[in-house]
Amino acid sequence: MPGFRGFPTGDHPAVPLPEDFFTILLPEIEDHAELKVTLHLFWLLSRKIGEPRCASERELLADPILRRGLRRKGDPRPPEERLRAGLERAVARGTLVQVHLRLDDELVGWYFFNTEESRRAVAELREGTLPAERLLEGEGNEPGAFAKAALISLEWERPNIFTLYEQNIGLLLPMMAEELRDAADRFPEDWIVEAFREAVEQNKRSWRYIHAILQRWETEGKGGVHHGLSGRYSR
Repeated sequence: MPGFRGFPTGDHPAVPLPEDFFTILLPEIEDHAELKVTLHLFWLLSRKIGEPRCASERELLADPILRRGLRRKGDPRPPEERLRAGLERAVARGTLVQVHLRLDDELVGWYFFNTEESRRAVAELREGTLPAERLLEGEGNEPGAFAKAALISLEWERPNIFTLYEQNIGLLLPMMAEELRDAADRFPEDWIVEAFREAVEQNKRSWRYIHAILQRWETEGKGGVHHGLSGRYSR
């Protein structure tokens, strides 16, 4: 590994980081991909002009610096998978806010830092007072470039399973993230939300208890509907 030659002398660009990153977030982040994605977004968004400041998943996937940084010796996962895992954890932690745009048949995620300005922008996108096309312009596209070429619609997601876990159980560790991802593929989302709610109401905040609820509903049926392992939830 080549050694770092040191920082240049004199004036050179600097990236501002909020103090809360060091005092609140950094002590809690254990996953390398989450940390690298978060730091890269601070750098990337600081270079953007105009509002809202955000980055799309496809912009991040095409970034050679980030892709190189996400390669890790001994980890067989490709950079794309590590990027998505890092983004999921940052969203679940509350560092990032995520929205989706549907461009024809492609569903593209956009990521904002969780700030008052970003939350206001997201609310304006939801209300339609901020055109969704502004996000495309932030990628460097000319205004109106996609107006005829793509059908643009804003899509909102309910809290994902990572968010539910962080909010109701505790810190999300990498091994648990894989188990949660499997459960999200296996069970309907409304079942997952309701199982978390039932665990909280019973004051039994553990994934083992929640998973047992989901397995029972899968076997015995929930509300007269047997889930099984078919359709889009099959493994």
